[in-house]
Amino acid sequence: MRNGISKFALACALAGALFTASPSQAKPVEFDQATIAELQAAMAAGTLTAEKLTQLCLDRIAAFDRAGPKVHAVMAVNPKALEIARALDAERKAGKVRGPLHGIPVLMKDNYDTLDMPTTGGSVLLEGNMAPDDAYMVKRLRDAGAIIFAKVNLGEFANGGQSSLGGQSLNPHDLTRTPAGSSGGTGVAIAAGFAPLGLGTDTGGSIRGPSSVNGIVGLKPTHGLLSRDGIIPLALSLDTGGPMARSVSDIAVSLGIMTGVDPADDATKKSQGKFEKDYTKFLKADALKGARIGVARDFTGADPDVDWVFESALKAMEKAGATLVNVRYPKWFLDSSNQAVFTLYPAEFKVQIADYLKTTGPKYPKNLDQLIEAAENYRSMGNDGAGPNLSRWTYFKNVEAKADSLSDPRYLALKNYYLPMTAALIDGIIAKEKLDAIVYPTQTRRPAQIAAPPGPPLGSTPSPTGIANLAGFPDLIVPAGFTTDDLPVTVSFFGTAFSEPKLLALGYAFEQATHALRRPVNTPALANAAIDVPTGGAAPTK
Repeated sequence: MRNGISKFALACALAGALFTASPSQAKPVEFDQATIAELQAAMAAGTLTAEKLTQLCLDRIAAFDRAGPKVHAVMAVNPKALEIARALDAERKAGKVRGPLHGIPVLMKDNYDTLDMPTTGGSVLLEGNMAPDDAYMVKRLRDAGAIIFAKVNLGEFANGGQSSLGGQSLNPHDLTRTPAGSSGGTGVAIAAGFAPLGLGTDTGGSIRGPSSVNGIVGLKPTHGLLSRDGIIPLALSLDTGGPMARSVSDIAVSLGIMTGVDPADDATKKSQGKFEKDYTKFLKADALKGARIGVARDFTGADPDVDWVFESALKAMEKAGATLVNVRYPKWFLDSSNQAVFTLYPAEFKVQIADYLKTTGPKYPKNLDQLIEAAENYRSMGNDGAGPNLSRWTYFKNVEAKADSLSDPRYLALKNYYLPMTAALIDGIIAKEKLDAIVYPTQTRRPAQIAAPPGPPLGSTPSPTGIANLAGFPDLIVPAGFTTDDLPVTVSFFGTAFSEPKLLALGYAFEQATHALRRPVNTPALANAAIDVPTGGAAPTK
């Protein structure tokens, strides 16, 4: 790690010497569309500071979060953000650059513990809760020079699309449409340009759904690649945190900073000898050439517009040199997979939320029964808050409180046999067809209207995203295009355990071939927000 940082610091010093930001050497780039590599190149050249970048992010929040379209993604802004940015600028001026995230503002889904902002899980039941320390991933980012900038909205306790404390976030591409959940606030905030990078969590698709419908890049990593220490759990057999950004290169830049074996999370032992500290070295624009890509046709046919974009994406992969192979999952597996997710997670949440609540202060509930009691008391007192979130609180009582115990044979069969079976099934499909990855449309339909009637019950229909959680495998989401009504569609690149290097390579090559990212119409560019980026400051292309 030290060698990696020192090399990066040397590169920044050289960049500062080489680039003087004269008009012939620099190009203007709207900051909210710049990659992290471009932002770093500008800071190395002296045309941008962390303080200015942070202020530009604050300006966009002021313009769009509670004003203008009121996308309502931000729960709290770090009151010391500018102070931290100035300190990091002073470090840079003194010749110390901690790494590729030095001075970069990062958003946190509000189920990550942060020392300097409340961690509430989006619930009025935990309003004001201050964690005793940073989550492992947060600490790694902070130590690497990232500015832990703001906490953003989520589905309450990582379930659903809204919260009792943060209310309903809005999709910046279409304010009537859902931003998906549970990492909806992160998806909205990244799409709207509130920061270059954000973190979400994923139990059955909660990074990937919001990445897809908000038209950004997201990674659900291999189970065990990133520590869950200090993250409010939903179901640890399935949970993982992960980065969300506007480019594959930004995902690669951030990922290696957060990897490592953490004694506080036994799952990370699986990553020993398999994680990388620099994933940017795998970014190759020609990575699709010669690749064999499995096409999961099981998840087409629900929306002709989504299918049209997906087919166009497949043609782009073929044009870039990939060989496409149609694959199908067994029907019995599709019929059972989503129900497996929604049987495992209520059983685990009931127990694991109590473990987390032990870290909260004495005034907060300490188990699920007390959460239910506190919710009922809150409603009886006539408190409205941003909710109350009746659907989530009803789920407490009607599903999670009645879930199987962790010693129940049904739960044990799923955990001990169904999860390994799923991993073996995916490994087998990929090995049989000699595939580099499987692709599918991340969301089979365009985002639903927020005001639409409720859909089928959770777990009642097959979900393409839940398979990756059951297998514990990585899934990379990349923008692929737009429907005829200008809604984003993304493609998922799904692979075997710890295949993040290959997925990032393929996703980067696809991104470079298609360039399907688009600024949302409801969060346009602001005046005087362009920065001068030295020529050559972009992410690698070879």
